[in-house]
Amino acid sequence: MPKISVCERERSYIEKMNKFQLSNKFKKIGYYATFFIFGLMIVKKFFDEPSWVKPLLSGLLLVGMLLISISKDREEDEFIETLRAQSYRIAFVLAILYSLLQPIINYGVGKLFNADEKLVGFTYFEVLFYMLVVQLMIFWQLKRLNR
Repeated sequence: MPKISVCERERSYIEKMNKFQLSNKFKKIGYYATFFIFGLMIVKKFFDEPSWVKPLLSGLLLVGMLLISISKDREEDEFIETLRAQSYRIAFVLAILYSLLQPIINYGVGKLFNADEKLVGFTYFEVLFYMLVVQLMIFWQLKRLNR
């Protein structure tokens, strides 16, 4: 019985993770969850809520968007996989640029109007939300243009 080398096992594991996708029904669950939680986030602005509500809703919103992002389309083929990979790559690069440039732009604009402005970064939620929104929008746009 031949032993599988460590490199071959790792390559096999990476290939499995690379091909991981949820079934198409999770896309609907993701849409419903995302819109419902987004609505709750808007409604909660009008009420006093405990401090744990905002992080919980933010996390659930990200999970809903992630379900949409990693769920298969009805017609999942190699072309759709390529478009999905392109959209992830573009979203990753744009999220990094956004995270680096936006605090500097905010600081510059703030300095114009307020002398006390400080350079402030982003929360994880802002970066991940931006990345998922950009990925989904680019994926939908690439699908629309190429079909």
